[in-house]
Amino acid sequence: MKYTQLGRTGLKVSRLVLGTMNFGPQTDEATSHTIMDAALDSGINFFDTANVYGWGENKGRTEEIIGNWFAQGGERRDKVVLATKMYANMADSDEAWPNHDKLSALNIRRAVDASLKRLRTDYIDVYQFHHVDRNTPFEEIWQAIDVLVQQGKILYVGSSNFPGYKIAQANEIAARRGGTIGLVSEQCLYNLAERRAEMEVIPAAQEYGLGVIPWSPLHGGLLGGVIKKEVEGGRRASGRAADTLANPTSRAQIQAYEDLLEKHGLEPGEVALAWLLTRPGVTGPIVGPRTAEQLVSAARAVELELSEELLAGLDEVFPGPGPSPEAFAW
Repeated sequence: MKYTQLGRTGLKVSRLVLGTMNFGPQTDEATSHTIMDAALDSGINFFDTANVYGWGENKGRTEEIIGNWFAQGGERRDKVVLATKMYANMADSDEAWPNHDKLSALNIRRAVDASLKRLRTDYIDVYQFHHVDRNTPFEEIWQAIDVLVQQGKILYVGSSNFPGYKIAQANEIAARRGGTIGLVSEQCLYNLAERRAEMEVIPAAQEYGLGVIPWSPLHGGLLGGVIKKEVEGGRRASGRAADTLANPTSRAQIQAYEDLLEKHGLEPGEVALAWLLTRPGVTGPIVGPRTAEQLVSAARAVELELSEELLAGLDEVFPGPGPSPEAFAW
């Protein structure tokens, strides 16, 4: 495994991030524990979760599964850089009771204490805002975060799904307050097929020293060899991937991608991850394996070297928006 610094911090993290969203809804606890053990064995030390994972009536369940794994000992907690997120409604009902969601100082305090209990730990390494809260000023947010840092409950703060201007606003206000490090990472939708983050989010993250953590690196499975699997009678596309393949133009694009990689003798999913690791500002993509075998395949991407010819071919199939601000201007 290879490692890098998380943005401008001194925190060293693996180039792959273990995503845990499947733990509970799709992967049972025993298998989830096996996957986390395998992740550590492969050198992955950066684990990402969220308080709402488990979803519906089981929200919080994923953090509980991770907490039970930590409780097994063996220096599991000490070896892991733990990131979780908060924003969503965590009340028992679907409709949030006031102050049970978003980024008010009250809910930040409530959410971090609940996550610590479920995770069975006394601190969170990277505490992330899962979404922008348009109604809470950053002065209030940073005041709440400062208290949690002083209490030793969190060490760093990251964002998720923030536009570029909110990254800038958050860190400018943090700088004016003094004593607050501000955002150190941004978790965003970014992959070969979805490159809009290159227009503003990634430039803002680089300008302010945030590590970029792409989620959905295989774009819902579309970049994982979905057509080949379909032809061979394997797992068929579903959800967003199926909707995309129903469009003839989009299907032709994915087919061109798979044909290109077949020509080079490479696996689509591994190339999609390896491509992200070549992108400026990217710390590491989040991989969400349902099985230990899928984790092994993802780990191979870290060692994969992509030729200039292949990178150029990928740009032809999935052209990005171009450099910012030129992409806006002409």
